[in-house]
Amino acid sequence: MLKDKILSLKGPIFVYGASGFIGANLFNEIFKLRKDCYALTHDAQKAWRLKLLNVPAENIVHCDIVSNYSVQEVFSAYKPKTIFNLAAYGAYSKQKNVTLTYETNVIGTVNLLENLASDMVYIHAGSSSEYGFNCTAPKESDALEPNSHYSVSKVSAAYTIQYYAKVHNKNAVNLRLYSIYGDWEEPDRLIPKLIESVRHNKLPNFVSPEISRDFVYISDCIEAFLDTALKMSPAIRGNSYNIASSVKTTIGDLVEVSRQEFGIAEKPSWGSMENRQWDLADWYGDPTEAQKDLGWSAKTPLAEGLRKYYQWQESIRYEEKVLPAFQNPYLNPVITAIIACYKDAQAIPYMYERLVKTFNEMKVRYEIIFVNDCSPDNTEEVLEEICNKDPNVIGITHSRNFGSQSAFLSGMEISTGDAVVLMDGDLQDPPEVMPRFFEKWSEGYEVTYGVRVQREMPNWLHFFYKTFYRIFKNMSYINIPNDAGDFSMIDRKVVKELVSLPETEQFLRGLRAWVGFKQIGVDYVRPERMFGVSTNNWRKNIWWAKKAIFSFSFVPLEIMSYGGFIMTLLSILGIVWQILAKYIFYPDTPSGISTVIVLVMFFGGINLLGISFLGEYIAKIFEETKKRPKFIRTRVRKGIKKYNTSEEIKRLVEQQRK
Repeated sequence: MLKDKILSLKGPIFVYGASGFIGANLFNEIFKLRKDCYALTHDAQKAWRLKLLNVPAENIVHCDIVSNYSVQEVFSAYKPKTIFNLAAYGAYSKQKNVTLTYETNVIGTVNLLENLASDMVYIHAGSSSEYGFNCTAPKESDALEPNSHYSVSKVSAAYTIQYYAKVHNKNAVNLRLYSIYGDWEEPDRLIPKLIESVRHNKLPNFVSPEISRDFVYISDCIEAFLDTALKMSPAIRGNSYNIASSVKTTIGDLVEVSRQEFGIAEKPSWGSMENRQWDLADWYGDPTEAQKDLGWSAKTPLAEGLRKYYQWQESIRYEEKVLPAFQNPYLNPVITAIIACYKDAQAIPYMYERLVKTFNEMKVRYEIIFVNDCSPDNTEEVLEEICNKDPNVIGITHSRNFGSQSAFLSGMEISTGDAVVLMDGDLQDPPEVMPRFFEKWSEGYEVTYGVRVQREMPNWLHFFYKTFYRIFKNMSYINIPNDAGDFSMIDRKVVKELVSLPETEQFLRGLRAWVGFKQIGVDYVRPERMFGVSTNNWRKNIWWAKKAIFSFSFVPLEIMSYGGFIMTLLSILGIVWQILAKYIFYPDTPSGISTVIVLVMFFGGINLLGISFLGEYIAKIFEETKKRPKFIRTRVRKGIKKYNTSEEIKRLVEQQRK
């Protein structure tokens, strides 16, 4: 029984590529009975399956098999005993990145096998594509004639497994999967589209009817992985096995079986879809060796498998849940956290761990961008270590300290998320507040900002901060929320507007209010720094206050205008009073230099203050006319990849913004 086989596996169990079709099914079946099973994924593009399966965050492990460091980290932390590798790239026509095909399918396999201990079992998801042109019921010993980059990469992986097994005695086997179909398959694939259509009494578009497949139902495929893991021995390790039904089924046969099984009167429209370049007329397998060595065979006839899959679509609320999750990125969004770092090296590892934990609990894909704003500590080394183990982390280094506003803009320009979260690197912006931001964003708010209801600081300092925000709000010509800093979640469309603003010196919390859109605040308590001391001081706080006021208020100029008018009026009244007092009311009024000195100093101070206000505005105009860049990047790391020259960084930015 399947249950007994799952309980007999050595644990902990890793399922790489668990966000994919077969991986999600394999993980789900094991996880129903075993809580020591972990879903490993780094490209969460298909994580909608794990989300709909309600996989607990603690059982989702992020690992990039292309990074040997990342593999070492998770192996060391979890010490798996059974490893199923279903991570692959290039099998679908929409996956066209040749480099990523070889990195994932070959380098990734090498990294896993390099870290495989003698007491571990490794089962690899190969492909019938390895046979390429030699596709007519080939035996495992027959020639491999790959006909695509994907098939070449899978052949390379198969030979890699054979080498590690025969030379290094690794317990590894390659399963050459034929056309697996069933629950959780991508909705844009052949059988899902076919069953979705027949449930509405119609047929979809088709390629040529002569194209053939060897269809294997998903439950049979899962059993093949379990059987192989349990039958692992020196006699079979390094081998490749065909996981096939041995039945050649043309697309014409598939359609006729479906029409008969589900009573469809409509006739198919052949050739209304373009054939894939690797589609072949006689593509089916010979599973004899799998039957002999593994005791495995496909048990589910095509008609029965189609009927089971039909029932699954009916039961899962396919159109209501699966299709929207697959098609709509807001049901599986990417959230980018942008962290401005200056003297925060000690806090960064804690920030990363708390961010990943929070993102996993939210069940969203993530991107984390740390911006090292030329910090004098070892921030660069700390970020390098994190980037090595997580491909979803980007590290940006600036040529000098440009300030937090420029750091945020630098990250926003390179971000790819559906929404970004701006955070300081000192952990005073708690990652645990993000789910509340996300909830408001999901409700349709394009900007959700944190409102500091309390700061963990002396009461007198807290009073001054609150007083400033209220003064600033009353002085500003736009509605800027009280007690709201940079900590916020901003929708992609708002990010684009902020990044495109031309001004050099930017005050983001003001610009965030200025661009408009639907906004709301979320209350939170701002904690003290976890490490070190604040880089702010009285002089810097005054500078921030001036930056805010002179960027979003004309009140200082208005005050001087009103003050000049009032002073002029009082001066006229003073002259009239002096004449009247001298000649009419108080003839003995003394005259002296003290009055003149006081008036000169008073009006001189007023003039100097007015000129200083005017100078502040002129200085901002002067700064804007220079058109200097807001920041200069010297290095960017994206996972293990490094971009060191300005040309490389420019290409990366252009690629990220597509």
